[in-house]
Amino acid sequence: MGYYCLRCKRIVELKTEYQSVRCPYCGYRALKKERPTVIVKNVKAI
Repeated sequence: MGYYCLRCKRIVELKTEYQSVRCPYCGYRALKKERPTVIVKNVKAI
C-alpha cells in the first residue's frame, strides 16, 4: 500500500513487519495515503 510522508514528500511502502508507522527517511510519523486522481463524471439531467 502506498503512502507518502508529509514532511519529506517521499513515497513510503509499509509492510506488516513494521511495528510503528514512521517514515524510514526522516522519521516523521504523519503519512498520507496515496489516492488516484479524481475522475469527473458528467450526468445528463432529465
